[in-house]
Amino acid sequence: MKIAYILNTYPQPSHSFIRRELHALERHGFEIIRLAMRAADVPLVDALDRAEAKKTHYVLRAGATGLLAALLRVGIARPGAMLAALRQAWRMGAASEVGRLRHLVYLAEAAYVARRCEAEGVTHAHAHFGTNAATVAMLSHMLGGPRYSFTVHGPEEFDAPRALSLGLKIRHSAFTVAISQFGRSQLCRWVDFDHWNRIKVIHCGIEPARFADPAPMPESGLSLVAIGRFVEQKGQMVLVPALAELVQRHPDAHLTLIGDGPMRHALEHAVQQAGLGDAVTFTGWLDEAGVRGALAECHALIMPSFAEGLPMVVMEAMAAARPVIATYIAGTPELVQDGKTGWLVPAGNVAALVTAAEALARLSPADRAKMGAAGRNRVLARHDVEGEAAKLAAAIREAALPRAESV
Repeated sequence: MKIAYILNTYPQPSHSFIRRELHALERHGFEIIRLAMRAADVPLVDALDRAEAKKTHYVLRAGATGLLAALLRVGIARPGAMLAALRQAWRMGAASEVGRLRHLVYLAEAAYVARRCEAEGVTHAHAHFGTNAATVAMLSHMLGGPRYSFTVHGPEEFDAPRALSLGLKIRHSAFTVAISQFGRSQLCRWVDFDHWNRIKVIHCGIEPARFADPAPMPESGLSLVAIGRFVEQKGQMVLVPALAELVQRHPDAHLTLIGDGPMRHALEHAVQQAGLGDAVTFTGWLDEAGVRGALAECHALIMPSFAEGLPMVVMEAMAAARPVIATYIAGTPELVQDGKTGWLVPAGNVAALVTAAEALARLSPADRAKMGAAGRNRVLARHDVEGEAAKLAAAIREAALPRAESV
């Protein structure tokens, strides 16, 4: 069965979970056409991401001429469908934060995607995120393209469901995926009860084989790792005053910040102003092997996010048998168990982060290892990519049945 993945920017360093899902679906027998609107504007440090980029067809590289030609051809072939999609795009643009002109661009992208899917014999399309990729998938379907589904991650979709016409996209989809029960509850808010059964929980997955032999936890010191884009919602700035307080009682405490983003300069400045230059390491983005290496050298992952879906780095840290200190938000409490696999703290609370880190510091090496092992068992049971991909594969095949039977 040939399907298309419709994405905005792909691959990206923070979207390795999409790549893992794609590869798992291919192992389940799918042939997958990767259709991204644009390429990443940051260097791809992981060889697997660079390989994905070579497999991806970038829609906007067709240029204005190519997109307009696709729009014209679809309009001539299906004038009624084009008029309906144009009206829908116009209404969605009026409700959105990006406006009607941007939605006319999405319509042109959708026409290009519909034609590409028809040429490739695609029978279903799946998009990631409920933002513009899902818009293109929906409009493409209205223009005669394949039925579609999409995965909602959050938190962006939960912040602006009306502006994103999220309920409309769910109603038009063959099915919609949430990555946690919390995420599903938020999606149910925007559609009638009759649509709830089409909102499925399918977790993002990890590859257990890549964490087959977790490294022993360091016996001395207090080493913490935080991983993610340097943006407001990730909350890394809260770690600076927390670490400043922590090192007063634990001079060997150290924080490694993995990632990059628009707040990097502000974070570096705050670290220097707090006199923490020797206690903090900025690594930039690392490939998967680099992340696993950093987790092997730490005692815990610390995740101070203000808004999330269900962070992949939490899953990876638990698979590496490391306790997790995370904020009590979104889907995180569905995975991290306070006092068993780590600690859950209120978002934005410096004192709570310090208290959790000190609790970690007081644990014996054996108790730290026991907590890490409990987290590993939990995440491997809930987030094996093969099992989650099997759920998605079954949903896609079921969604394709009506179209297959009508041909």
